[in-house]
Amino acid sequence: MADLVPARAVRWDTAVGVLLLALLLASFGFVDGFGNALNLSFLIGNTLPIALIALPMTLLVVSGEIDLSVASTAGLSGAVMGALWNAGLAIETIIPLCLLLGLVCGLVNGLLVTRLGLPSLAVTIGTMAAYRGIAQIVLGSDAVTDFPVNYLEFAAGRIGDTFLPYAALPFLVLLAVAAVLLHATPFGRSLFAVGASEEAARFAGIRVRRHRLLLFTLTGLLSALTGVFWALHYASARYDNATGLELSVVAAVLLGGVDFDGGKGTLGGALAGVFLLGALQNVMSLLDVSAQSQILVTGVLLVVSVLAPRLARQFTDARAARRATATSP
Repeated sequence: MADLVPARAVRWDTAVGVLLLALLLASFGFVDGFGNALNLSFLIGNTLPIALIALPMTLLVVSGEIDLSVASTAGLSGAVMGALWNAGLAIETIIPLCLLLGLVCGLVNGLLVTRLGLPSLAVTIGTMAAYRGIAQIVLGSDAVTDFPVNYLEFAAGRIGDTFLPYAALPFLVLLAVAAVLLHATPFGRSLFAVGASEEAARFAGIRVRRHRLLLFTLTGLLSALTGVFWALHYASARYDNATGLELSVVAAVLLGGVDFDGGKGTLGGALAGVFLLGALQNVMSLLDVSAQSQILVTGVLLVVSVLAPRLARQFTDARAARRATATSP
């Protein structure tokens, strides 16, 4: 794995982790109310939707692709969940159907990219609008709020008097699975190879299209799961649930050191980026910073997360070239 995750990427991950730690320490010390259990539970609960989608998004970006329809898939899942609940179906039936819907949405994205050769950025911008439009058709402007109390308590409650939400437990299981898949299996190593050079990966016998199709499908599945969680956590299923969430997910993943061009990054770095962004938004809310300013900060972080590694790489390459020139006879 050392050759697949360059030192530059590791140093960037470490810097993001250190920045997250510094922000947490400063917030505990100087921001009123940050350290109480209720606020920490609120922080984690609000960050979980981003973290859930960041798991497959990290794998997807490492392989050189991206999915901007994730928030619309989550919104469509929530809208269908609300419509089916209004129709009288049991919640135990509705949730698997919503997950199946997300799987189909991801499969559509994957087929358009891998079978028709279309760029994932253009495809998922189109399906982002399409899935959101379908969600509005399905549920209209209604808001469904009367879901079973035990499901609402699981999605929004916390374990005893601790700061840990119940919903964090299944997330930790998914995190462990994703970490093993990306960093400890041949499949994960092949994703780095595909992102670094698709042509070389094909010559090495890697089934590039199959891998990417699987990743898009997995991303759709976890986006739908996020939509279910969102509706239960906030006790409201609406067609516009999770609007703008794709920006936060992409910003967090890239901020964590996952290279937009593919082939570089770690899941740990991506999660550090997710919780750095979540903690920063929580602190700004406690300090009464406006929602518009929070969006501005997210956008700036997205630009920085794309530019900074590239500038650092160009600086390192230029310095190496000068050294080579200076030592050449």
